[in-house]
Amino acid sequence: MPGDAREHDIVLLGPAGCTGALTAEHLARHAPSTHWALAGIDVRFTGEGGGARTVCEVSGGDPGYAETAKMLAESALCLAHDDLPQTAGQATTATAMGPALRDRLQRAGIGFAVA
Repeated sequence: MPGDAREHDIVLLGPAGCTGALTAEHLARHAPSTHWALAGIDVRFTGEGGGARTVCEVSGGDPGYAETAKMLAESALCLAHDDLPQTAGQATTATAMGPALRDRLQRAGIGFAVA
């Protein structure tokens, strides 16, 4: 559109899986002059307490489909196969699976960084 300041004509949300791959391939082949992008995760969390501040960055692909499926599957594999800390009662994901799950998610393509 004339005078429009958008960086992209199309942003493909949920590019994971067969449908997303076919859509991206079709755009590349049949609309080469179209400016398009794939959406993914790039989130920064900030926590403050006890006089300290921690910033954690999480990055990856489509949060609504692919990354959620990775998180669920890797959590199940972690609970079934990994050596985990002893916990009792209800526990958060970090308490129950901690570094073992983080390592699995990183191998699956989800990035974590503490800044």
